[in-house]
Amino acid sequence: MFKNKIVLLGTILTGLFILSLSLHKENHNQLKAEEKISKITLPKASYTSKTSVEEALSQRRSVRKYKDGPLKLEELSQLLWAAQGITSDWGGRTAPSAGAKYPLEIFAVVGKVENLKPAIYRYHPQDHTLIKIKDKDQRGALFSASLYQSPVKEASVVIVITAIYRRTMEKYGERGIRYVHIEVGHACQNIYLQAESLNLGSVEIGAFEDAKVKKVLNLKKEEPLAIMPVGKRDSGD
Repeated sequence: MFKNKIVLLGTILTGLFILSLSLHKENHNQLKAEEKISKITLPKASYTSKTSVEEALSQRRSVRKYKDGPLKLEELSQLLWAAQGITSDWGGRTAPSAGAKYPLEIFAVVGKVENLKPAIYRYHPQDHTLIKIKDKDQRGALFSASLYQSPVKEASVVIVITAIYRRTMEKYGERGIRYVHIEVGHACQNIYLQAESLNLGSVEIGAFEDAKVKKVLNLKKEEPLAIMPVGKRDSGD
């Protein structure tokens, strides 16, 4: 019996080692491929503002109506940094992550942002850049995939938070799924508070058709978890 347990343990450890090598190779290949793509460097994020944390917390509300106007590129930069920006030399980010596995991937579905063409972009926290993954304004397609919720169509930009579960499950197994869901909540709250600081409006949307959202964003490994439209506040909301 003891010998069988040893053999079983060895098999499990071998499997975990092979999975770890596979994930490393997968991430390496993705980074190498992306190095060949032209990146858009975002304005440097600001680390100070006139809005205190306490003010942002007390004033934060879900905003579903927006003015018909563009965001500044600096504002989009700040929102993306708030979601997953790098804040330490070793790679720590604005949102905590179980085991520092960072399973979240952030996409910006851009409709109206100054000095940025309408398209879908992937955010790269490592160098605070954007990679264009799909041309043209895709807010209409995302609006359809999001059960026709008007904020998605009316917002200047829509931030979509996705996750690659394997990154966290590699260390924590099935429990890692729960950790990923906790983490997306952190990122969403960061966006909420940053939007408040910028006098912008946002709302977290969880009702959408996963398969359709994945098709709009050309997702392969990622699973969509939250959609956050952002726009200039409409005084009527």
